[in-house]
Amino acid sequence: MVEALQANGGSAVLIDVCKYVWEHYEKELKASGNLFYTWQYDIRWAATRLRKAGVMKSADEEESGIWELVKA
Repeated sequence: MVEALQANGGSAVLIDVCKYVWEHYEKELKASGNLFYTWQYDIRWAATRLRKAGVMKSADEEESGIWELVKA
């Protein structure tokens, strides 16, 4: 997720994050069994964990629909 956001200049909409993950990890996702069916849901939970860890801006700080890394 961080990799996908970094590749998009530090911020992106959800669909661009998912496209990046699919384009770079399709083989692993397909081979993962049940994860293949849940990975887009899991990405949303990963965003929540990254916000709580201070890696991503909170939803209140982000522009609507934009996921953004905290600038270090």
